[in-house]
Amino acid sequence: MIDPVLPTYNRIDLVFERGEGAWLFTKDGKRYLDFTAGIAVNVLGHAHPHLVAALTEQAGKLWHLSNLFRIEGGERLARRLTDATFADTMFFTNSGAEALECAIKMARKYHSANGQPERYRIITFEGAFHGRTLATIAAGGNPKYLEGFGPAMPGFDQVPFGDLAAVKAAIGPETGAILIEPVQGEGGVRGASWPFLRELRALADEHGLLLVLDEVQCGVGRTGKLFAHEWAGITPDIMAVAKGIGGGFPVGACLATAEAAKGMTAGTHGSTYGGNPLAMAVANAVLDVVLEDGFLERVRDTALRLRQRLAELKDRHPAIIAEVRGEGLLLGLRTLVPNGELIAAMRAEGMLAPAAADNVVRLLPPLNIGEAEIDGAFERIDAACAKLEAALKPEAVKGAAA
Repeated sequence: MIDPVLPTYNRIDLVFERGEGAWLFTKDGKRYLDFTAGIAVNVLGHAHPHLVAALTEQAGKLWHLSNLFRIEGGERLARRLTDATFADTMFFTNSGAEALECAIKMARKYHSANGQPERYRIITFEGAFHGRTLATIAAGGNPKYLEGFGPAMPGFDQVPFGDLAAVKAAIGPETGAILIEPVQGEGGVRGASWPFLRELRALADEHGLLLVLDEVQCGVGRTGKLFAHEWAGITPDIMAVAKGIGGGFPVGACLATAEAAKGMTAGTHGSTYGGNPLAMAVANAVLDVVLEDGFLERVRDTALRLRQRLAELKDRHPAIIAEVRGEGLLLGLRTLVPNGELIAAMRAEGMLAPAAADNVVRLLPPLNIGEAEIDGAFERIDAACAKLEAALKPEAVKGAAA
């Protein structure tokens, strides 16, 4: 007998009644420090008063119009994002996968509009995660997600992450774009080096390719800049954004230069719900906070403090933690025990964090956490590691410390 909710998730048996900042509360009052944040979504934590007020006010006015009509909130959000980024224009979606679908279509359409429809192939990278649609699982190339869904959508050439020579070798007469996450989240919290991103920009310019960035997880302040590529001093042609831009409300966007978007004329793409008034009200409220003077600087300071505490944990528990990696507040602990064991032990201590590839535990707190939450995370991870160490053979602990 199948569950009424399609059983495609291995859900943790916890039901939360409410959230406040970086904390979640069950019905029986137990609280958890939330370093999952909806998987890098709740950038301002739970029930942020400014977001609640924006959503509540808009809910009393208009919920949905469709894109048959102008939506003032969307026009305002687009102006603010174009002012703050490389982009000249954007298309609003409900999710990251939809933003990536738009980006893929736009890259292909660009070359078609230039009279080169054969240039539809896109270079992608091992370990990538771009979504769960047929196009985005093909772009990601993970056999686990491709299995059973028939032939993979053609047009994607995957190369090792960070391998510039492999990128150069993959460029051919049908290549139209390069698609990369500046920091892979699902792929193990692996960051592309800033010089590597600059090399990709140069290659794209040299060969007439579009550089497409997936900043669904690493964007909207997560690395301490509004978008991660800013650290490399480059600009993309197209960028997919979601997760943090809605602070918990389903919002995505595909940002582009005027040149890259020139093929996307009336009727080439659409969305029933994308850019609806509720989503636009919340996304504008998120920007109110994230673009405040000093906010991103505080994120960088917070990230440095958290990383220092995590480095201390690595030194204290060398039999459990092998490496601290990541950028800003998109951090990961590569573990020497199965990452699921550390996640479960942390949960028993009242802290929530998700897994990633390469045996990594991701740490994705709200961007506005304070010192108390960082210290609380340290104490909970420390206790979890100590309990896991107690279950290890003494020689394993001794050998790791040597």
